[in-house]
Amino acid sequence: MSLLADMLATILERRPRAKGRADGGAPVRVLASDLVGAAGEMSGLQLARTILDRYAVKDDAAKLGFFQMLAAMNIEPMQVRKTLAAYEAAPSVDTYRAFAQAVEPPRQELIRRLNQVPGATGELVAMRADLLRLGRGDAALEALDLDFRHLFASWFNRGFLVLRPITWETPAHLLEKVIEYEAVHDIDGWDDLRRRLAPPDRRCFAFFHPAMPDEPLIFVEVALTQGVPGSIADLLAPGRQVLAPEAADTATFYSISNCQAGLAGVSFGNSLIKQVASDLAAALPNLRTFVTLSPIPGLARWAEAEGRALVPEDTEGVRRMAAYYLLNARRDGGPADPVARFHLGNGAVLHAVHAGADRSERGLRQSGGAMVNYLYDLSATSQNHERYAATGEVIASAEMRALASLDRPAA
Repeated sequence: MSLLADMLATILERRPRAKGRADGGAPVRVLASDLVGAAGEMSGLQLARTILDRYAVKDDAAKLGFFQMLAAMNIEPMQVRKTLAAYEAAPSVDTYRAFAQAVEPPRQELIRRLNQVPGATGELVAMRADLLRLGRGDAALEALDLDFRHLFASWFNRGFLVLRPITWETPAHLLEKVIEYEAVHDIDGWDDLRRRLAPPDRRCFAFFHPAMPDEPLIFVEVALTQGVPGSIADLLAPGRQVLAPEAADTATFYSISNCQAGLAGVSFGNSLIKQVASDLAAALPNLRTFVTLSPIPGLARWAEAEGRALVPEDTEGVRRMAAYYLLNARRDGGPADPVARFHLGNGAVLHAVHAGADRSERGLRQSGGAMVNYLYDLSATSQNHERYAATGEVIASAEMRALASLDRPAA
């Protein structure tokens, strides 16, 4: 961790928690109102700590009631219109300030003040995870989530994040979280984890936030290889031959896992991949190619909806269907596949597809065993990103376009 991160983490750890109750048994809605209006720092810390402590012991029904209370701390449309009219009539610092205050719901300030408590950032991330789980389909609670997301986008922007390597020597409590949070290729215990971290041709990196120093936000696992791999089993095989790092010409990102459900929609992956690729290129000049070996989680579902059979044994048919799907299936103006949306949005190129690449139960269920490489050309990612953002075009290799053209979807 950087010196700055160490300093911030130390400060956060050493600040004492406010003790004692400042509520006298008052309802949480009263405490929330008092906290928004609190002028003194210590009284505000005590109120915030009390609210967080009370929330922590609530069951789902009570948590839902808490979120409904927060949702009611909303803007006043008449006040917004009034202050906007005043600003339009006479633009000034004062009229702009009044308008800015009117358009920000009081619940945003409440969340900010809750975050002043040492250790509260992680609690608020967990709180948003509850909100996402309990508030789905409720317009008022989904609007409340926009406020959480707005604040988190500032608190967790790239300038605050610290990139740290995860190695076999990393403290055990963090290694346990890597096992727990791995979302792409399950880690089957400590021996499996050691095979992913200990060999010299393996790397793992994670983003951390100084306010949550023991909680990875996202991590990526990397294999140093010769050439572009086409099978996850080959990368993770227990008896595989270990490659000297200086003999590798390719860095393969084979697993990217978001760790915090409460940070859904707050993007770290773009920065993570580009930072890791840049660092690896500087440390190992022999690396020339940066690719992923990625799942295609929406392929089987799309094929079923199209009335098409995805047969793992038909390797050429699987490749053609996967190429067609990745290039042509659309949702909300972009690729239908969520992993494709992520990498193409980062400026990667749809490079190659492989049948029989993931024979796990999950891989066969999601994509008939197919996987795909996305190529990160560090000199072209910005240009590709702009092109994709402007037109939605899927930037693909000639091989992928040829495969897709051979597919024959049902009429």
